[in-house]
Amino acid sequence: MHQPLQIRSFIGTHDKDWEDLSFFRHDSLEITVIMEGRGLFRYKDQQFDVDTGQVVLIPSDFPHSFHAVTAIRFGVVLMDGLPKGTRSWFDKLITGNVPRIISLSRLDREQYELLFRQWLRIYSAPLKEREENYLTWIQVLSLFIYEHSQPEQQALSITHAADYIRQNLQRGIQISDLAQIAGLSEEGFRKQFHKVYGMTPKRYQQMSKLTEAKWLLSSSDKDMQSISELIGFSGLHAFSGWFKKLEGQSPTEWKKLQRMYHH
Repeated sequence: MHQPLQIRSFIGTHDKDWEDLSFFRHDSLEITVIMEGRGLFRYKDQQFDVDTGQVVLIPSDFPHSFHAVTAIRFGVVLMDGLPKGTRSWFDKLITGNVPRIISLSRLDREQYELLFRQWLRIYSAPLKEREENYLTWIQVLSLFIYEHSQPEQQALSITHAADYIRQNLQRGIQISDLAQIAGLSEEGFRKQFHKVYGMTPKRYQQMSKLTEAKWLLSSSDKDMQSISELIGFSGLHAFSGWFKKLEGQSPTEWKKLQRMYHH
């Protein structure tokens, strides 16, 4: 008999003296994100430090406990009765039926928190298609974590450098600066960056600029000169030529096509 769908979700805030009194177990699949602060996560005879931006994935019926080290804030999702298709994203994130801790970079953690807060609004609202909404949002949250998770500390240091690229699209960025952020030699940084993102840092910067340009073109009323400056071009001609080389059409043409498709 299939278990009925049940999802519980909340933000838990605790002071630095808070802790679970004993190991806790439940039938739900659990996704807990540390939104702020530091703590300890324990299961069996193991103990792990958990920090802001880390995600703890816990399979069902698995004894575990959380303990605060500083004031701490958790974003929690507990899931029962997920259909196979939706559950598959959780199963991709966790292996061996034991808890897993993964990390989100600062920018990705901020994006996840925005998604999570929007999900909480949906969760508390009266809905025409409650189950469809719940399953769609659980898949979105799981897929986001899957796409942006970095299980290794080394990979996480690379994502800090990638964050820096995304936050500084207007600047010319030197590989030496990025390598310093990641704590690596320039050659080591290039290799690790390609391993994590499948492209060179320069290519990543170009794709980040293109993503931001498309976002600004499609979602704002900023003029072309302003957009070109926001992503690091001093002149409109240079921006237009760069965009056309990558997209096969000028930014003006691209913007017109987007509006045609959405009317």
